[in-house]
Amino acid sequence: MSEYLKFDKSNCKHCYKCIRECPVKSIKFSDNQANVISNECILCGNCFVICPQNAKEIRNDTKKLKEILAGETPVIASLAPSFVANYNKSTILSMKNALKKLGFYDVEETAIGATIVKKQYEELTINKTSNIIISSCCHSVNMLIQKYYPAALKYLANVLSPMQAHCVDIKKRFPGAKTVFIGPCIAKKEEAESYSGITDCVITFDELNFLLDENNISIEYIEDNNNESLARFFPVTGGILKTMTNRSSDYTYLAIDGVENCKNALEDIINGKINNCFIEMSACIGSCIGGPVMSKADRTPVSDYITVSDYAGKNDFVVTKYSENELAKAYKTLEPSHIIFSESAISEILKKIGKTKPEHELNCGGCGYNTCRDKAIAVLEGKANLNMCLPFLKEKAESFSDNIIKSTPNAIIVLNDSYEVQQINASACKMFNINNPRDVIDDQVVNILDPLPFMEVYQKGRNIFDKTVYLAEYQKYVNQTIIFDKSYNIFICIMRDVTDESNQRKQKEAISRTTMEIADKVIEKQMRAVQEIASLLGETTAETKVALTKLKESLRDEKLLY
Repeated sequence: MSEYLKFDKSNCKHCYKCIRECPVKSIKFSDNQANVISNECILCGNCFVICPQNAKEIRNDTKKLKEILAGETPVIASLAPSFVANYNKSTILSMKNALKKLGFYDVEETAIGATIVKKQYEELTINKTSNIIISSCCHSVNMLIQKYYPAALKYLANVLSPMQAHCVDIKKRFPGAKTVFIGPCIAKKEEAESYSGITDCVITFDELNFLLDENNISIEYIEDNNNESLARFFPVTGGILKTMTNRSSDYTYLAIDGVENCKNALEDIINGKINNCFIEMSACIGSCIGGPVMSKADRTPVSDYITVSDYAGKNDFVVTKYSENELAKAYKTLEPSHIIFSESAISEILKKIGKTKPEHELNCGGCGYNTCRDKAIAVLEGKANLNMCLPFLKEKAESFSDNIIKSTPNAIIVLNDSYEVQQINASACKMFNINNPRDVIDDQVVNILDPLPFMEVYQKGRNIFDKTVYLAEYQKYVNQTIIFDKSYNIFICIMRDVTDESNQRKQKEAISRTTMEIADKVIEKQMRAVQEIASLLGETTAETKVALTKLKESLRDEKLLY
C-alpha cells in the first residue's frame, strides 16, 4: 500500500510528527527516514496533511488518466460532492464544462451514487438486518475495521461505497464506458484497485488541478438550480444521516468523524456498550470536506460546511433501484500479524533509554508513540530506534556535556547578554577561589573578572581566541577565549592556566639576559686585550722595520766601498 503514499527522503527532517499523528502507527523510522508500512496503513492521509516539510507524496495517476482519455471508449467522471468546497464558486455545470475540455465524455456527481447507497442503508435499518450497522462509505474506516477491529467486521454494511455504486450505475447506463473518480481522498485509489472492474481510475483534486493548469483551463461559474440533490450533503459529518429520511425507530442514528473517535466507538461496539445503532463513520474530521487532498492552504471547515449545505437540494436524485445483491460488497479480515514480546524484552529496551523505574516513563509522546512502553515495543518490531526518545537524548547530551565541563582542567564560565554568570565549572571556582558556584550564579561577571573583553566581543562582533591575559587579582596568567553565541545570546569563556609556563618563560628570559650581559662584558674585556696586544705588536713591528732598514742600508754602503 506504500505505493499510494510515499516519503521524500530529502525532505524528511526526523521530527516524528507523522508518527505522532498516525492513528494506527503504521510508519517505520529507519535509516534516518520515515516509511509507510503498507500492510498496516489505512490511507487516511493524516501524515500527508500534517507534514511540515511536505515529505509525503501521493501517487500520481495523471499519466494513467491521459491514456484512458486518449482511447476511443467514452470516459465519464464521477465527481465527489466535496468539489463545491474545494473549488470556489463552482457548480457541477462549471466542472462539467471544464472537464469536458480535458476530454471527458461526461461528468456526473458522485452524489448520485450516494443516493443509491443511502436508500440501501434505509432498507437495512427497516429490515433490521443487524443490531449495529456501520456505514461503508469511507474506505479508510473500512480498512481500519478490517485491519485493527475485525471483531466489528460483521457490523460493517456490506454495501458498495457511493463511488462504486455510481460507477456501477454509469456502466449500466453507458455500456463499455470507462469511469474515473475525482475527489479529496487517497484511500479511494486503493479501493478502486482492490475491487477491479468498477472504477477504472482515481485522481485527486490536486491531480485535476495539475491537468487543468497544464491545459490552461479555468473553472467558470455556471448557475445550477437543481433541487433534486439532497445527497450533496454526504461530504460533511452527519451528511449521510441527513439524507436518510426514511428511518427506523428501532435505531439510534449517530455520526462520528476522526479516526480516534472511530476507534473509541469500535472498542465500545466490540465490548457491547453500543446497541441498536446506525453509525456514520468518517476517518477525516469534518468528513470528506476535511479530506487529505482538500486545499491544504485554505482549510475552512465551518464555511465549507455552509457551502455544501447551501448547494444541497431538498429532494433525492432520481436513481435506478438496485437489489441488495447488485450493491453487495464483501469484506475480509486484513489484520496484520504481530509478535508478542516478553516483559523482559520490553524492560531491556526501556532500560536502554534510561527508563529503569515506572516513574521514569514520562509518556510524553515526543517520539510519536503514546507511551514509553509502546515505543519500546516499536523498537523491538523494528519500527523505531532508541534515539527517537527526545528526553533520553536530552539527558544523554546534557550528561555528556556536564561530564566534559566538570572534568576539564580549563576554567569555563557562561554568561548571558546582561553579563551575568549562568554557569561556572569546578576548575573556574578553583581558579577564582570560589567556594560554591551558587555564590556567583546570576551575579555580574565584574565580581570575578574584567567585563571589558566581553563587552568588546559583543560590540565589535569578533570573538577572542587564546589571548594571554594576566589576572592581577589572582596572580595568574591565562589563555583566554571568549565566544558570543548569537543563537542563544550567551558568552562562553574558556581559560587555560598558563601561570607556570609564563613563570618558566620569564625565568628563561632572565637567564638569557644575564648570560648576554656576561657575554657582553667578556667580549668587551677581550676586545680591550686584543687592542692592547695589537698596539704592542704594532710598536714592535715598527721598531724592527726601522732597525732592518738601517741594517740593509749599512750593508749596501759596505758593498759599495769594496
